[in-house]
Amino acid sequence: QVQLVESGGGLAQVGGSLRLSCLASGSQFRIYTMGWYRQAPGKQRELVATITSGGTTNYADSAKGRFTISRDNAKKSVDLQMNSLKPEDTDVYYCYAGRLGYSSWGQGTQVTVSS
Repeated sequence: QVQLVESGGGLAQVGGSLRLSCLASGSQFRIYTMGWYRQAPGKQRELVATITSGGTTNYADSAKGRFTISRDNAKKSVDLQMNSLKPEDTDVYYCYAGRLGYSSWGQGTQVTVSS
């Protein structure tokens, strides 16, 4: 099992940047697909970006070209660098770990982009 704790959310200006970080505890971090999802009140949680154990990345169309996901297996961390932020990026962002039917979520971190 893996436990996840996010940090790095907050308030940003339109066009600005934020970097979200997620630290994992537990064993075998390197075998999990890691990711970031977002959720607005009353809406379903949706994909932002994922990165597999082999380093293959996948992005939502809204994140392509602006966000970058990365992982550091030695530090058991996964980061999301968010650039060129837009007001519609405002949401709670959740860190995710998953493998073979198992999933774990962090508690979420609020990102607010003001114009």
